[in-house]
Amino acid sequence: MPERPSTEELDPDELPRAHHDLGGVQKYFCEAIDTEPHALTDFDKEVDAIRQILGMKRVMSVDELRRGIEAIPEETYHRLSYYQRWIRSIADNLLRKGVLSEAELRQALEGGG
Repeated sequence: MPERPSTEELDPDELPRAHHDLGGVQKYFCEAIDTEPHALTDFDKEVDAIRQILGMKRVMSVDELRRGIEAIPEETYHRLSYYQRWIRSIADNLLRKGVLSEAELRQALEGGG
């Protein structure tokens, strides 16, 4: 078995990383970070409330939320806002667990649920 290089020998910019792992990526160093407080939208608050209810009822954990967010395809991940990623993960988890069917989700999205 080939010997693995020590961490000192590895260039951090060349290490394999998932598309959501942006910490330490050189191309983002020059982008200003908005550190000003901002108000949450009604959508943001509703998504957070849904996540909290699902957690309290033990339907979905924070770890499942995180894994779902990390599983969003790269192109979609970068297009979605923070709470849009959350709701995508929540929907995917509820569908996977059979808590919600695709037909029920479609009906709710069309305003009939």
